[in-house]
Amino acid sequence: MNVAAYLGRIGYKGKVSTTIETLRGLHRAHLLSVPFENLDISLGRQILCNEDAFLRKIVERHRGGFCYEMNGAFAALLRTIGFEVTLLSARVPNEDGSYGPEFDHLALRVDLDTPWLADVGFGDSFLDPLRLETGVEQTQAGRIFRILGSDGSLHIERAEVAGSWEKQYSFTLQPRRIEDFAAMCHYHQTSPDSHFTRKRLCTIATPEGRITLSDMKLIVTRDGIKEERKLESEEEVQAVLMQTFEVTL
Repeated sequence: MNVAAYLGRIGYKGKVSTTIETLRGLHRAHLLSVPFENLDISLGRQILCNEDAFLRKIVERHRGGFCYEMNGAFAALLRTIGFEVTLLSARVPNEDGSYGPEFDHLALRVDLDTPWLADVGFGDSFLDPLRLETGVEQTQAGRIFRILGSDGSLHIERAEVAGSWEKQYSFTLQPRRIEDFAAMCHYHQTSPDSHFTRKRLCTIATPEGRITLSDMKLIVTRDGIKEERKLESEEEVQAVLMQTFEVTL
């Protein structure tokens, strides 16, 4: 892997070492530079579940991707640098509160002096890695997260303004291989029941909040305030992708 090219892609200029400081810097840089997007799915382009394909798309073609691509590529970068990384299977909650199947989502465990949870492929979630520790509230960028354990699984939750906790996903610490995610990667890009096939999405974190393209709607969030604008044409969509997300299809 060309580490320098990957670091250039995410705009990371800090120290490269197997420390939590480097992990935090890489994690945040990735989220601020590489959009979470399903644009190939909406175009009917096949997404291969392998590391080389992820790296070509994200680093060479300057694209984003969904969880398997983003965390698959990020895991490859971390391992090349020297981090100890384990792929984890996660299950995302359905609308009724039940959790989806195994391999619904790919997350990463990174072991330093203590274990950390890294995830650059879940869209609007934590900007910095979370300590892989249960029962502790972890605050970052004005948001509070916690990891709870029950029934042999771990569950990430995010505090909401109203005081309730929103489920992010459930996972176990069983080590996985990228090949284990291939069937669900195929499902999410082909099944009409997958939320990834239902609408076009491209979203990226910013220092002030987030910018999201959802079908024909552009949503800009700054300091907790959302502004929405309807895009009038496919030409305008393509212009937003190029100018705002630096994505060319």
